Amino acid sequence: MAWVSLKIEAQDNNADLISDTLMELGALSAIIEDANAETIDEQPIFGEPGDPPPGIWQQNLVSALFDEGVDVTAVVKELEQLAKLSKLNYTTETIQEQDWVRATQSQFEPIKITDNLWIVPTWHVSPNPEAINIVLDPGLAFGTGSHPTTHLCLGWLTQTVNAGNSVLDYGCGSGILAIAAKKLGAEEVVGTDIDTQAIQSSLYNAEQNQVEAEFY
Repeated sequence: MAWVSLKIEAQDNNADLISDTLMELGALSAIIEDANAETIDEQPIFGEPGDPPPGIWQQNLVSALFDEGVDVTAVVKELEQLAKLSKLNYTTETIQEQDWVRATQSQFEPIKITDNLWIVPTWHVSPNPEAINIVLDPGLAFGTGSHPTTHLCLGWLTQTVNAGNSVLDYGCGSGILAIAAKKLGAEEVVGTDIDTQAIQSSLYNAEQNQVEAEFY
């Protein structure tokens, strides 16, 4: 399966019109982006609660996604007629189907929590085989070890968990904290989450790490 990405140059006074019209013409999605993003001319725009909408950039790119096989020329022609615009500059790109979750996960590297505790994604080899290594595949659940809250909790566990302790991981996500507690010596470990995908991810990660923990 593939999609067609259509990017159209737009000014601040017609970007919304172009975006809305593309949706009417069958676009699956449409977003407005800074045409100068990731250049020295990029303009950050921030909004605060209670403030009027901050507006958009002067130079924009309206990006719309269509099903494969769409007649882009016909879409642009109809867009120009409906929006009363002419000679729009645009580009197209084919977006191939891929495992987007895996594509995102591949960006993660092993994370050092302490000298003796590492979080190692399943697609990496541990930098320190002698340390306590948590082999992790977060799947669709929260908990890769990169978030500051997870990092702090893991550091706290290394200082707190003693042999024989019982630990409850409430909102277990990927199961990372429960697995860490078990590897640090806890006797009984239970994780719970309202997300069924989190439970599945936790069970898988516990098996990967060869630890016994219950997840509900």
